[in-house]
Amino acid sequence: MTGCTAAGGEPSDPTVVAVERQATGRLLVRALRPGAFLAPRPLLPAPDRVRIALVGTRAGLLAGDDLRLHVSVGPGARLELVEPSGLVAYDHRGGTSRWRARVDIAEDGELVWDAKPLVVSDGARVERSMDVALAAGARMLWRDTLVLGRSGERGGSLRATTRATLDGHDLLVEDLDLTEPDLRELPGILGPHRVIGSVTRLGSRPPEPHHPYRMELAGPGAQVRLLDTVAPAIEAELAAVWESWREP
Repeated sequence: MTGCTAAGGEPSDPTVVAVERQATGRLLVRALRPGAFLAPRPLLPAPDRVRIALVGTRAGLLAGDDLRLHVSVGPGARLELVEPSGLVAYDHRGGTSRWRARVDIAEDGELVWDAKPLVVSDGARVERSMDVALAAGARMLWRDTLVLGRSGERGGSLRATTRATLDGHDLLVEDLDLTEPDLRELPGILGPHRVIGSVTRLGSRPPEPHHPYRMELAGPGAQVRLLDTVAPAIEAELAAVWESWREP
């Protein structure tokens, strides 16, 4: 599929990852196709899941870039996505870039995605969308970090939308509008914080104990979101949540 363009007018094909479970119980990678920005690379498998690394093939997001990712998990299959490094959106000089992911998880499938930070530099203008469709019995665990600005920067413009459905019903719908620094830095929104970290579990309720910042979703699932001025404190606390929320 083409039609969208990356910087310089190059076709912006999506990165495609698809796994399924055969009747014998064996896990099979059905599609592993590199896109314009990410190349999927198989890792040593775990006993019960396929492990794929999403390796960046470009320096970062520039004006006009359109990063697309399609992930499909078949019935009963289990997939773990690993990101070796984060992604930086550089000064767009008046332009806009997009990051779009589409995730489909069939009955009793599971996706575990440990995403690395998205850094929005001064002058960048990024539109990010995550669209997740889970069938009955499907599950997903997603770790996500957004950073407004590199060291010493205030950060550019970011609008991050997320929609997750379970068996056709809305589970999580969010429009995180961080496009205007003067507004997002008001008390009660972000204030002085520029790092936003989350662990989200979809399709099943996390185990006890309850984290003080745990938010229940509109169905089986929950999210913990933390804010801070620097990343290390958030990363340490979210790592503990991540480990406790992983399926045994």
